[in-house]
Amino acid sequence: MPKVLLFANTDWYLYNFRLSLAKELRDDGHEVVLLSPPGNFNELLEANGFQWIPFLLSRQGINPFSELRSLWKLIRLYHQVQPDIVHHFTIKPVIYGSFAARLLRIPGIINSITGLGHLFIDSSPAIQLLRGAAKWLYRIGLSSTEVIFENSEDRDIFIQNRILKAEQSHLIMGTGVDVDKFHPTNKKDSIPIVLFASRMLATKGLLEFIEATRLLKQKGLKARFALAGTTDPGNPASIPQGQIESWKQSGLVEWWGWQEDMPSTLAQVDIFCLPSYREGIPNALLEATASGLPIVTTDVPGCRDVVMHGLNGLLVPVRNAPALADALETLLSNTELRHTMGRAGRETAINQFSLTRVNTETLAVYKIFLAS
Repeated sequence: MPKVLLFANTDWYLYNFRLSLAKELRDDGHEVVLLSPPGNFNELLEANGFQWIPFLLSRQGINPFSELRSLWKLIRLYHQVQPDIVHHFTIKPVIYGSFAARLLRIPGIINSITGLGHLFIDSSPAIQLLRGAAKWLYRIGLSSTEVIFENSEDRDIFIQNRILKAEQSHLIMGTGVDVDKFHPTNKKDSIPIVLFASRMLATKGLLEFIEATRLLKQKGLKARFALAGTTDPGNPASIPQGQIESWKQSGLVEWWGWQEDMPSTLAQVDIFCLPSYREGIPNALLEATASGLPIVTTDVPGCRDVVMHGLNGLLVPVRNAPALADALETLLSNTELRHTMGRAGRETAINQFSLTRVNTETLAVYKIFLAS
């Protein structure tokens, strides 16, 4: 029985985005081991019958001695587990996991580039220096591995920068969405609700969403605006909880917090908004489109791969709160347009982003190693 190890920088990521893949692998006869730092979701992973191993990993740490210790511990762990295939997600697991797996000559190494993230978005001098180091480490780590990208623009950046060869790359559009679990529902004829659901990060466009909300409320537009998700203290772009509470107290937005049942949450709203700075393929948009919601998002990689302007939503320039407010006003003032775009989004989710399709394409990458 082939043993597969999935490694990410949070148990939250494994549970929310890769649990279905783990189940598919198990159903195909693989032994599946999950690896991540401990958090609030490891018990849920174990409740689904998977072996989960805690591995402490500082997401933002750059101390070379601490990082080398982490790499050495990972090498020892991989040696103990002895997987046949390793699949890494997010930057440090991709780089460190690839080094460890190649050193131990693990037969199959798969890396998923789930988005370029804060390291490739921030333009500060310190981050630019780290970005140069990351490209160098990627170039070494990704050598002789199979690499999955969620959008073509991220893949092109890696190929053009000679981080990897084109023949190593695979394009699989996101982690997929369960189109049976997420589906359209009848909306009540009441004040429309606009939902921003994501981690509470500046890079997700949260500050622009707040400013757009302020502009629309100044116009006297009748609508409700809600935030759903969690803060992410491990990310430098995280918005403090106190700031969110301040927005709530001022009446700008409703704070719904973490929502375990996202299908029921999306059933309550009329418009989904994610003005992100850059994405892989945002799962939040996939869930919203499958739920038949019109989308307002930014014209950036990842987001524009899901939303076609004028068909299933509206695209606006990045970091542009007035343009975001105008797009939201367009949908808030036209119920029929919302319904038309929602129906088109549902078709997009079924035809391009279904969980069945994404898992099938991902398992095809595994078969490259299983065949040999």
